[in-house]
Amino acid sequence: MPPRGMLGGPRSFLTKEEKENMPKVTKELLARILSYLKPYGLQFAFVFFAILISSVLGLLPSLLTKRIVDEALLGKDFEMLIELLIYSLITVILSQIIQVTQNYVNTWISQKIIYDMKNQMYNHLQYMSHSFFTNERQGDIITRMNSDIGGVGSVITSTLTSVVGDACVVITTLVALFSLNWKLAIVGIVIVPLLILPTRMVGKKRWSLLQKAQEKHDALNQHINETLSVSGSMLVKFFTKEKDEYKKFESVNNDVVKISLKEHWAGNMFFVVLGMFGQIAPLCIYLAGGIIIIKNGSMGLTVGGITAIIALLNRLYHPVRNLLNIQVSFVRSLALFTRIFDYYDRENDIVSKPDAIKPDIDGADIEFCKVDFSYEKNVPILKDVSFKVPSGSMYAIVGASGAGKSTIIGLIPRLYDVLDGAVKINGVDVRDFDLEYLRKNIGVVTQDTYLFNGTIMQNLLYAKSDATYEEIEAVCKAANIHEFIVSLPDKYDTLVGNRGLKLSGGEKQRISIARVMLKDPKILILDEATSALDSISENLIQEALEPLMKGRTSIVIAHRLSTVLAADKILVIDKGAIVEEGTHDSLLVDGTVYKKLYETQFKKVLEHNRQVIEKPLDMPPFPKHFKPMHNFDFEEE
Repeated sequence: MPPRGMLGGPRSFLTKEEKENMPKVTKELLARILSYLKPYGLQFAFVFFAILISSVLGLLPSLLTKRIVDEALLGKDFEMLIELLIYSLITVILSQIIQVTQNYVNTWISQKIIYDMKNQMYNHLQYMSHSFFTNERQGDIITRMNSDIGGVGSVITSTLTSVVGDACVVITTLVALFSLNWKLAIVGIVIVPLLILPTRMVGKKRWSLLQKAQEKHDALNQHINETLSVSGSMLVKFFTKEKDEYKKFESVNNDVVKISLKEHWAGNMFFVVLGMFGQIAPLCIYLAGGIIIIKNGSMGLTVGGITAIIALLNRLYHPVRNLLNIQVSFVRSLALFTRIFDYYDRENDIVSKPDAIKPDIDGADIEFCKVDFSYEKNVPILKDVSFKVPSGSMYAIVGASGAGKSTIIGLIPRLYDVLDGAVKINGVDVRDFDLEYLRKNIGVVTQDTYLFNGTIMQNLLYAKSDATYEEIEAVCKAANIHEFIVSLPDKYDTLVGNRGLKLSGGEKQRISIARVMLKDPKILILDEATSALDSISENLIQEALEPLMKGRTSIVIAHRLSTVLAADKILVIDKGAIVEEGTHDSLLVDGTVYKKLYETQFKKVLEHNRQVIEKPLDMPPFPKHFKPMHNFDFEEE
């Protein structure tokens, strides 16, 4: 009798989604898949040879059983019985050794292919443009890297070798059956499909119920997560919805119980049908064998022969069931490779030209020449943007949310490419630069500082892996973070946590500034480097930025008045165009958009500060080193 659950389990059927998205089988696709297997052809040859030998050895216990019954037991030959039992034991041991070795080599192949594909995928994704990562969901990227490529291992260890192994077992077993008795072999061949098809039908019904049960469980879990979380339970209490939420829960919970009972009943019926039909085969063979022996004379058939034929038929159940499901395995395997190849085939549109150059950019100036840009067709973001930042100058960009400020600075290191016009550094189009050389000479301090989950030292060395301790200490002192670091128990070996969560916003920002200092770029870009920080933190950071910006061409997205006042020139952007430019004082006199921004964003804050000054709070005095600053924010982007 075959093992429970082997005939027609839930995974034996394609889902509706799988049927709708079945990949198209082409010679090119198959050839591409085989290209990953080709380097391990010798190992595959060993695996397939081991499978063949194992299939042949698997026949011997059944054939030896025939001799044990007919010659040893019925012949009452004890010595032969011991000899045949020893042969059976040796056969089992050899078969297990071969199978273990084959499994190890098979796993070795699959892990090597996974290793190759993950390396290829990671290397490919590393050089994808920034737009790829903004458009793709992070979960999808991780799924491709881990689940999909990891699934290739099961395709090799399960699908490919199983098909070969099952085919070998079926062929060798059929040869053995016909060599024993062709009449009973035909009976057995007719019986096997009749045993498998009913269990597949019951299994399909069970699979449908399992899907519905999972949907109900998901709905129940969703309700629990929403209403029993901290925020959810608070909302329920504020709106006194406890009774309503209980009624919803009771209804969904009742559905879960009903569908679970149906699934359980279908599961029991599945095993009943499986067990019932599993016992029919031996009965049919005994009946057919009895007719041959009792009614028609033995005709060369023996009791041991019947026993061996039953054992061989049991050996057919599992491989025949698998081969009947070969389409399911094949479709899922091709779908897996298709998803992986989809990422491999994504082209990176931000690459160095074959004749890319590395021009000298000491004393660099930056120029935007009639730049047009959009993320999507017919949705312009930048329109005819032109300006020039002279070498060593600091320009501030201001504007309302969505005006295009971040897009402008993203075009300089070629996170994106312009649709029309050009971005130039020292008169050279950035698209003509060697991309790695260009980005090595640009330092960026972002609003959302990102630190890897490692030590402070490891995060700093990311800018310059061969930096000395003296260099690191110097940039940390310049960034006003050294004293804080050495006050920690582990100093520079302190773990910062995931995304630097163990540090405050100001501490992370100063480490980020020190990291850029260590890089020593020719051009500096600050994307709201001091937004959302308190005045003390901003003061420390602005002091840290002074040596970083000195002598470097800098562009700053500014929301704070202190940054605007320090700029050599202010660029005012509105609806994707530079509408005004000048100093703070000149723009207040001649500007329109800037003056409106100033009036709407600063006026209330200025009036509030005057009231605070006229009517001070009962607060302790500021520390001596604290420098009062105006921190008046434009609307954040």
